[in-house]
This record gives sequence, structure tokens and C-alpha cells, in this order.
Amino acid sequence: MKHKESVQYLLTNSLNDPITKLLATNSHLTKTQLETLLIDILADNIADKQLKYDEKARLRLTKAKISRGAFNRTLKQAKENVLRSIFTVLLLGYLGVTESSTLDPYLEVANKLQEYIEACKSSQSQIEHRKAVENVREELEKSLRQLAESSNSDT
Repeated sequence: MKHKESVQYLLTNSLNDPITKLLATNSHLTKTQLETLLIDILADNIADKQLKYDEKARLRLTKAKISRGAFNRTLKQAKENVLRSIFTVLLLGYLGVTESSTLDPYLEVANKLQEYIEACKSSQSQIEHRKAVENVREELEKSLRQLAESSNSDT
């Protein structure tokens, strides 16, 4: 399967990205769930046809053979965790727990994340690319750590 290499290349790059690692560590997704969710999305976007779940299971980076059932269970768990996270944000907004002023620091981090993405896309040379990405990554990590520490000190 020629798409297998493409999916696994994108998957490896995504999972090894320092921002992905930072965000994933603080998310409700396990590494396996994140990998499975990315495979489900990437495989369908890269392949000319929709792949069956047993084909997607073979795209996992692990050397161990994964059954279609195990892949589907992990994918279901990942999707449930994503939905639960979204419902949590909506619930807190509905109850007035997260007012717009409270969301401002998170929106700033989201904007920095967008800057990171743009820096990755727009840098011309490899050195320029690395420098821009590293600057934004450091700023983003600092902001995320500050948010995490402020939310931990509130409890």
C-alpha cells in the first residue's frame, strides 16, 4: 500500500512535533487514542478510497499486530473523549463558569498556536524555519505552563 508510508510519515511527524506532545500530554486522549484518531482522519484524506478498519489498523506505528476490533474500540474511545471535552467547555460556558474574560488567556494561546502554524508554513529557509518555529514554540509552551499553573493554584 503506497498510502501506508504517507500516512505513517505524517503520523510520525505529527506525534513527534513538540507542540503536539505538549498539547497531547495535557489532553484527555491517550497516545494510542490520538494515533488512532489521526490514522482514521489521515487514511481517508490520503487514500483514493475509504479504507476498511482492518486496513487502518495495519497503519499503526506499533510493530504488534492490532486487530480491527481493538482499533475500532480505541477509535471509539478517542472520539468519546473529544466529544466529552467539547461538552465540558459548552457546559461551563452555559453555566457561566467560563465567562469571556476568563477565556481571554486561552484565546491568546490559541492565537499563538496559529502563529506557530503560520511560521511553519511561511518560513523560506530551513534555518529561518527552525528559528521561527522554536521562538513560537517556546512562547506557546510558556503560556500553556502559566495557564496550567494558574488553574492549579485556583483549586
